[in-house]
Amino acid sequence: MKNVSIYTDGACSGNPGVGGFGCVLIHGEHRREILGGYKLTTNNRMELIACINALEALKYECEVNLYTDSKYVVDSIEQGWAAKWRMNGWKRNKKDKAENPDLWRQLLDLCNKHKIKFEWVKGHSGNFENERCDELANEGMRHENLLEDTKYLEYQAKKELKTNPTLF
Repeated sequence: MKNVSIYTDGACSGNPGVGGFGCVLIHGEHRREILGGYKLTTNNRMELIACINALEALKYECEVNLYTDSKYVVDSIEQGWAAKWRMNGWKRNKKDKAENPDLWRQLLDLCNKHKIKFEWVKGHSGNFENERCDELANEGMRHENLLEDTKYLEYQAKKELKTNPTLF
């Protein structure tokens, strides 16, 4: 099994706002960088999308150390919260729905394909690869062909209907 180090970061200009993500994949002397951006999204969605894009880039089953400055991602996976949300029909508890179930579903499925250890790194603290991912994420936000985060837009529309049912 190949050993791969992955670094990821997500960024948002406003939250919600224009978002971007950056990833660095390292295997031996091989290095690959990935970036992208979305017109309207959230920072947490960009953090998750960064992890998903990096893991989807792997062609074979790998042993992965995935480094991110997102406690949201690390704790949700390493503490088993995301797996519990999935088992509970994407509910965090009896009342509250889990945010971003579409992305958690994808990430958990990818976790089943690879042996992954998620590790937190402090952002903006001089970690070269994390700083590079931050640069890529910011570059992704400035990309000419920003994508639509259609699931985010769907969630927002549903939320708006619940809080203001007289819209239609």
